[in-house]
Amino acid sequence: MMTRLSWSTGLPVYLLLLSTVVHCDSEDGELKIDVTHKPDKCERKTRKGDMLKMHYRGTLLDGTEFDSSYSRNEPFQFQLGINQVIQGWDQGLLDMCVGEKRKLTIPSHLGYGDNGAGDKIPPKSTLVFEVECVAIEDGPPPVNVFKEIDANDDNQLSREEISEYLTKQLPNVPDSTLKDLPDHDNLIEEIFQNEDKDRNGFISHKEFTGPKHDEL
Repeated sequence: MMTRLSWSTGLPVYLLLLSTVVHCDSEDGELKIDVTHKPDKCERKTRKGDMLKMHYRGTLLDGTEFDSSYSRNEPFQFQLGINQVIQGWDQGLLDMCVGEKRKLTIPSHLGYGDNGAGDKIPPKSTLVFEVECVAIEDGPPPVNVFKEIDANDDNQLSREEISEYLTKQLPNVPDSTLKDLPDHDNLIEEIFQNEDKDRNGFISHKEFTGPKHDEL
């Protein structure tokens, strides 16, 4: 549930663009990190780009549980620092040791924003995660999504370029996922609403929040 979309199922990298569509009217609140257990030995700490295996339990502020890897008896695996998970995780899981446990209190603008997630996470929800680092491995080199979309190499993305890129990726998306994707044109407008900060009709390299080889 902490993922913006389930990358663990092997979906194409274009789904990263969906992860940028998180509306927030307010930026109030800061991420709170409490270390609840620290191992005696720490041979390696987590950093951006690492592949992590994490156990977690996620609750709302009132204690209502919305997801847990412990109940499935299987840790969640993802690559840290490249927007595969909510920002509260990308920021709150840095410099962890294997065996370390933390409690993350994540404000909504670093979680699921004004939209919430499904029927279990209401809009503007502060989230509490009890997390445990199970394993740390070297991650694969990040994909430069910006370069792949920028067909004319002008260092900015147009609506036409993003539309063409999304269309090319759709054949690789499982049928079970296609039905859950937003309308193509609406998705593009959502992306520009969030990414085109100066409202000039293009998304610059600086504005783009996806992988572009400067995040590691």
